[in-house]
Amino acid sequence: MARCVITNEIRKLRFLAGEMTQQQLADRTEVTRQTVAAIENGKYYPSLELAFRIAQVFGLPLTEVFSFRLEE
Repeated sequence: MARCVITNEIRKLRFLAGEMTQQQLADRTEVTRQTVAAIENGKYYPSLELAFRIAQVFGLPLTEVFSFRLEE
């Protein structure tokens, strides 16, 4: 059975946004810094709502922040 792998560009986007810290992103999306770290490291997949909130912080469409692929 194939499994879904979600990747993200959050770390790069934070750097490009004036070296935004994980805490600053967490504050703007109303989650903990630990949640942001886990998402960045692929240890936690955000809810759809949180994914949209993160994309909105960077002013980008969801597909420019997150991508997915199926692995066999």
